[in-house]
Amino acid sequence: MTATNTHSAIDAVWRIESARIIAGLARMVRDVGLAEELAQDALVAALQQWPESGIPDNPGAWLMATAKHRAIDVFRRNKRLERKHEELGRELQAQQEMAVPDFNAALDDDIGDDLLRLVFVSCHPVLSTEARVALTLRLLGGLTTEEIARAYLVPEPTVAQRIVRAKRTLSEARVPFEVPRGPDLATRLSSVLEVIYLVFNEGYSATVGEDWMRPALCEEALRLGRILAELVPNEPEVHGLVALMEIQASRSGARIGPSGEPILLLEQNRARWDQLLIHRGFAALQRTEVLGGVRGPYALQATIAACHARAHTAAETDWHRIVALYDALAEIMPSPIVELNRAVSARDGLRSGSGSRTHRHAGFGAVPQGLPPLAQRAR
Repeated sequence: MTATNTHSAIDAVWRIESARIIAGLARMVRDVGLAEELAQDALVAALQQWPESGIPDNPGAWLMATAKHRAIDVFRRNKRLERKHEELGRELQAQQEMAVPDFNAALDDDIGDDLLRLVFVSCHPVLSTEARVALTLRLLGGLTTEEIARAYLVPEPTVAQRIVRAKRTLSEARVPFEVPRGPDLATRLSSVLEVIYLVFNEGYSATVGEDWMRPALCEEALRLGRILAELVPNEPEVHGLVALMEIQASRSGARIGPSGEPILLLEQNRARWDQLLIHRGFAALQRTEVLGGVRGPYALQATIAACHARAHTAAETDWHRIVALYDALAEIMPSPIVELNRAVSARDGLRSGSGSRTHRHAGFGAVPQGLPPLAQRAR
């Protein structure tokens, strides 16, 4: 394998494994900023060693073991953290000794819990919305500062400052590396869903720049949403958000014409809608219904999207049900955007005259709080 191929492989491994490595390290050192630095040190070591030694059988475990070595070195060198060294150094040393002969043991069994903790820390309400988005894409998405800046069309130093300030804020606020419990869970989970949705929405209907869409952001948001659904499988609004994103993303190939012009929803070629994404969205909606979350704001918006997805043609759209769903949404999430979409849907139903002839479909899903993609730019 050439050096170029090795570097490409390392990039792929990092994108897949970085969040788990940072999460595991953050649990040990109790500092997200330090955890990322240790993970980056391991990445540098891989870039230096793997082109010569070859890619290990378990590259993620190799990176974790190397990062743990670095953590031990940091604690030993830093006199100001002597107490922390005493408390954590022995634990890390023991884990190191176990991991060296067997890299398969380097990744801890509770990595799912670690990832969930990292999700909640990255999206902590103590951070600004922009900081939460940047930190989430950096720590959980594995994106570089340059990639985030390019995706959002902002200067790279701006993104770098947001990330640095976010980590400093978390440290100064002594935000615990834990999953919130009790009444705090709903509020904190709402913040997480908002961040993922904002990433998706910027990709689905870009607010700046000439591009109508940025598919890479949609894909990253979908990936994060699917991971979250696995980590908290009993939260209906999580599945609702995933349902909304899956169904909305299914239209991506039909939303832009040959010259880059936007194509409105009712004028799109539905044969170009991605049926795999639609069925994944329906499955997430069904999961939401099973969990009893059919009236959550994400669920209602996802169900609206599902109404469009189930209609084989624009004329078959069940406008009566869509209007009723917007009525329900307006009760729990009143906004001018919701009212506008309801009015447009009622108008389209009158024009088509087909609302009363369409089939009624049971099943709700979940969707994001905020401006639904239906309300932005091209519907």
